[in-house]
Amino acid sequence: MTRDLAGRRVNAIGLGCMNVAWAYGSPPPREDAVRLFRQALDLGYDHFDTANIYGKGVSEEILGDAIMDRRDEFLLATKTGIVVDGPRRGIDCSPEAMRASIEASLKRLNTDHIDLFYMHRFDPKVPIADSVGALAEAIAVGKIGAYGVSEWSSAHIREAHEAYPMAAVQAEYSPWTRNVELGVLETTRELGIALVAFSPVARGALAGALGDPLVLAEKDLRATHPRFSRENWPRNMDMIRAFNAVAEDAGITPAQLSLAWVLSRGDHVHAIPGTVNSDHMAQNIAARDLALDDAVLERVGAIVNQQTVSGHRYPDVMRATIDTEDF
Repeated sequence: MTRDLAGRRVNAIGLGCMNVAWAYGSPPPREDAVRLFRQALDLGYDHFDTANIYGKGVSEEILGDAIMDRRDEFLLATKTGIVVDGPRRGIDCSPEAMRASIEASLKRLNTDHIDLFYMHRFDPKVPIADSVGALAEAIAVGKIGAYGVSEWSSAHIREAHEAYPMAAVQAEYSPWTRNVELGVLETTRELGIALVAFSPVARGALAGALGDPLVLAEKDLRATHPRFSRENWPRNMDMIRAFNAVAEDAGITPAQLSLAWVLSRGDHVHAIPGTVNSDHMAQNIAARDLALDDAVLERVGAIVNQQTVSGHRYPDVMRATIDTEDF
């Protein structure tokens, strides 16, 4: 299954590249990450998504080392705008910051162009027309091919798209995170914008990767997220067991079931699961061709949804940076 993204046709399932550098415990050795990205190309992945904050540039650097000798085989996406200074988080989508970030990402990625460049979060301090104008200038000179936004509300997506046509909106979307259904899913469909779902297997919760009791590696970002807390996780685990049973009945992995559900939400929807496991990577991309009965998809939606999940998707400090409509 292929779908349109930033002016080209790509597989509906791309590769999220955060895990090799940051967030879910200790990242793999660099040589293993390089090998993983090259294996991804061989498996048919042709959409790689990273960001300047993933390992403070490390994810971009690894991509630069690993696959730029095969640059014509894939769509390259990266993001800017989140500023992390120790425990403090901020947003800077000023034209000056984005111009500098584009140059820095190009250098780390070892390429002369980025196919899709996102504003990672909405910056209320900067007029949307100013931010978009800077990206339009970068498009005009060929440094980026198209622009997108991540975790923006429907109203702000419309305002940006009117200033200059937008190629993609990235947002968290899985059976257990449905915020885009409050507006963004329909807005992107109406405007002809691709919706790129990150965390489409619920940060591993719907991938059969986490058990009860929950054991997370040191420095795992999920330990700060309410849904993985000591209070909420046991309730969520009951729901996950029922979800896993649906996958078993269908003869597929839980991750494949979650990915197939996400892709079923619209012909403009893409998914970018991340992993450092080559077997999981192969299983994930195979989900692009699954055709599940409506009854199976409906069972998933009935078992896992906003009402059955315990806890908010983000801790308070991160919620403050999110513009997407919230429940």
